Amino acid sequence: MKAPAKLELGDFLPYLTNRVGMIVAEQFGNDALAEHGLSIAMWRVMAVLASRGSQRQIDLADLTSIEVSTLSRLITRLIRKGLVTRTRSINSNREVTVKLSPKGQSLVNHLIPIALDFEAAAIAGLSVKDIAVLKRCLRHMYGNMKKRSAATGGRGHGTSS
Repeated sequence: MKAPAKLELGDFLPYLTNRVGMIVAEQFGNDALAEHGLSIAMWRVMAVLASRGSQRQIDLADLTSIEVSTLSRLITRLIRKGLVTRTRSINSNREVTVKLSPKGQSLVNHLIPIALDFEAAAIAGLSVKDIAVLKRCLRHMYGNMKKRSAATGGRGHGTSS
């Protein structure tokens, strides 16, 4: 009889990456976002808009890894706060574009240095080379999983449900 597979959680890469992401998000959320009534997901939307400009809502979903219907609700909340605007695309009545309002841009400008301080705290003690390799590897891993999801039709483990 084959011995059951073992998994050491403390060495399991998905757990380690999630653990780092969770603690940084929790601390950044509590220390910087909460006073502005923002969630991490709202911050991701605003950060993407700040760096890439106006975006179609469907593209924002992909760029932020936020499900489309959840994103729509987040954007509605950001509109109510006066942080973003949503308009129909000039190309298609069915497309919606989202952009930061001046108030939203001002808030992002205030939050970016704080976000960068959290990143600096997380990577303290790592070499510039190691940080570059880590980021490249994480992007590659994300791409692997996006391809896997597309190949399995989003079923996860590759078998039919």
